[in-house]
Amino acid sequence: MKFIHAADIHLDSPMRGLARYEGAPVEQMQGATRRAFINMVDFACNESVDFILLAGDLYDVDWKDYNTGLFFNQQMSRLREANIPVFMVLGNHDAGNSITRQLRLPDNVTELSYRHPETKRLENLGVAIHGQSFASKSITEDISAAYPNALQGYFNIGLLHTALNGRQGHAKYAPCTMPGLLSHGYDYWALGHVHNREILHENPWVVFPGNLQGRHARETGAKGCTLVRVENGQTIATHLPMDVLRWEVCQLNVSDVSCADEVIDKARWAATQSLQQADGRPLALRFIVQGSSPVHNELHSHSERWINEIRAAATDAGLDNIWVEKISLQTHALQTNNLQDEGPLAELGNFLNALLQDGDGLQALSAEFRSLKNALPTEARQSGRGSDVDPDNLDTIRQLLNGVEELLLSRLLVQE
Repeated sequence: MKFIHAADIHLDSPMRGLARYEGAPVEQMQGATRRAFINMVDFACNESVDFILLAGDLYDVDWKDYNTGLFFNQQMSRLREANIPVFMVLGNHDAGNSITRQLRLPDNVTELSYRHPETKRLENLGVAIHGQSFASKSITEDISAAYPNALQGYFNIGLLHTALNGRQGHAKYAPCTMPGLLSHGYDYWALGHVHNREILHENPWVVFPGNLQGRHARETGAKGCTLVRVENGQTIATHLPMDVLRWEVCQLNVSDVSCADEVIDKARWAATQSLQQADGRPLALRFIVQGSSPVHNELHSHSERWINEIRAAATDAGLDNIWVEKISLQTHALQTNNLQDEGPLAELGNFLNALLQDGDGLQALSAEFRSLKNALPTEARQSGRGSDVDPDNLDTIRQLLNGVEELLLSRLLVQE
């Protein structure tokens, strides 16, 4: 027996940051979630898998129009022609009260109830699938606690959208514990919600497959689904990359460079290495340039030039297969502390450092940033540089203050 476990498809999810730079492959990237889903369906049909499990967040938000639903039904019909059933639960993004437009699902697709745990048996395979959908976006109770115990004589699978005991960057929906899951006696737990692939337990398997297609620079590396094979009493879970576009973050440490041109060489080399590891997929790259470096002042005082030099080098290294999503200069001057021992620079540094610890001052800055962001056009707030700034997060304000200090010092200290 073999089946596919996938989650967090987020069909037609908008790719973030596409409008930021001219030349971004907008059309190619906007269709990435659909093409990744087609890749999975193609594999399922070619390999004649026995069934597919979808562990929530099939959709990203309410459909803009019916085309999203029509696309999904079309792919499900392809699976029906190949005699492949699909079992799914709803997650926080596509919960029972979140999607207002609906289409009748093909008869090979079973959506498990959001009112209570439900069990579906595949008698020909000896499989029992237990699961429950989200009734609403915010489920804060452990719905897995009500799942039935394993059915004797069956290969038991738990289908669940959950943050487990908490995962960074993910809301703590449907919280549960590993002992709680294992107590049910299931052979495999097919989880969703966390976008990074994680194998949390083996024998029995407890797996987050990750999302099918990375959508921004926090979803890096190979993305796909999990192929599960059950043979001779053994269960093996294998990751299958399905993504059509890959996101990577290149950390460039420039502590050892003596001139700014060497930073460009490092960027070109990093872009080349990333492309070689992308298995032939196009890349969206984010560069983070960091380290204490003698070229710090030059990079920050002429940042526009060097940012575009890095972008040009990476694009040249990848020809049409690399797009640079963002370049963040996070370097530090080698002698910043000595230069700030006294005088105006010391006052500037002390003021900014004190502000980092000043709760009232940070709240005031937060209000200013919120006002500035709200003044931006809607399109700029959603897809431009403003989308990276969360004025309500004081850690974001602190990070921006650090950038201000580096920018001011570099402009004041640069030697023409």
